[in-house]
Amino acid sequence: MTKPSPPLESTANRALALFQLLLDDYHPRDFAISFWDGSEWPAETGSPRFRLIIKHRGALRRMFRNTASDLSISEAYIRGDLDVEGDLEAAMPLAHHLMGRRWPASKLLRAGWQLVRIPAGSRSWENGRQAVKLQGRLHSAERDRQAVTYHYNVSNDFYSLWLDSRMVYSCGYFETPDHDLDTAQERKLDYLCRKLRLQPGERLLDIGCGWGGLILHAARHYGVDALGITLSENQAKLANERIAQAGLQTRCRAELRDYRALKEAGNFDKLVSVGMFEHVGQSQLPVYFKHAWQLLRPGGVFLNHGIARRQADPEPVGPTFIGRYVFPDGGLVSVSRALHCAEEVGFEVRDLESLREHYALTLRHWARRLELHREQALQVVDQATYRVWRLFLSGSAYAFATGPLNIYQALLLKPDQGRSGLPLTRADWYR
Repeated sequence: MTKPSPPLESTANRALALFQLLLDDYHPRDFAISFWDGSEWPAETGSPRFRLIIKHRGALRRMFRNTASDLSISEAYIRGDLDVEGDLEAAMPLAHHLMGRRWPASKLLRAGWQLVRIPAGSRSWENGRQAVKLQGRLHSAERDRQAVTYHYNVSNDFYSLWLDSRMVYSCGYFETPDHDLDTAQERKLDYLCRKLRLQPGERLLDIGCGWGGLILHAARHYGVDALGITLSENQAKLANERIAQAGLQTRCRAELRDYRALKEAGNFDKLVSVGMFEHVGQSQLPVYFKHAWQLLRPGGVFLNHGIARRQADPEPVGPTFIGRYVFPDGGLVSVSRALHCAEEVGFEVRDLESLREHYALTLRHWARRLELHREQALQVVDQATYRVWRLFLSGSAYAFATGPLNIYQALLLKPDQGRSGLPLTRADWYR
């Protein structure tokens, strides 16, 4: 009598075996994994913080191509090969575990054997946001314009869904963690103005002015003549519309200009740059600070607010999710490297403050607001674009909360024959 053949191992079971192998030392496993056939690997901790949903058989081959990487996992999510139900920020430790491990050769071989037994699938991805394709010399004026346009010209309506009412696209300043986003952003704008010690009649240049929130605040509340520059047509247009609505055209304006095209040597009393520094690129930092130095009068100050990475962390190797889909040609340097470049051109560092926790709070506000407005967002952008920003905001919140990313405000002085003209204390900043 012939024995019945054992049931063939399902593809979903092979996928489960792959995850069990790769996560055998990941504890506590506070998430569940659901597969396309309805089966599930439950969380170890009872109620899962999130659920990783593998949408079809070919998803894992895309996710783990050439071993798991920041880009391959991100693209699998952007394309809809996998989804995350629940707290996306809580999924970041899992992603880092899969990307950052130096797996023993024996485990890699076993994982590879499981992976090749899972069909590759044939789903294509042609619609929606595509990886950036820039032309021209790196950090030329034209290529920088393309890079900025790729990120900021998505849609003003899209950004307005999840930013604050002023559309300030940078770190807020929270007195307490439960402050609302609008309050935190208004406090940040005023904090910047107080750090600059703006006075009526002074000329202020905002390098990378966004939608004009800071120049409007400075002109309205501090009486300065404020010029903001940006490479985004969408931003400049909306900023000037808001300036006109406020009746501040005589003291405030936004222009579509590259900072390197400004030739007004020594004509500005104060300079500020908030969230633009990350686009400059390490090779261009000496140019950036030298140009700021030339634009500033002796005795003036430059407040540079920008993201930095840890000096001890290795630089990314190969293409990344952020570089391909969020901030093309951007680059993060350590704060020590940035300040070294500033000092080389003559700036004196007068103050340095980290707002790392503030940015984690800001990003969590943005991520929640984006998710709450998902349906409205999908009326103005495609599904892939929505997923890019959901991933970007939650992943960044995790990076600021845990330390790989930081945000610094550096107050730089252009000395006037050794005189600073600054108060002896910071007391006026905290009135």
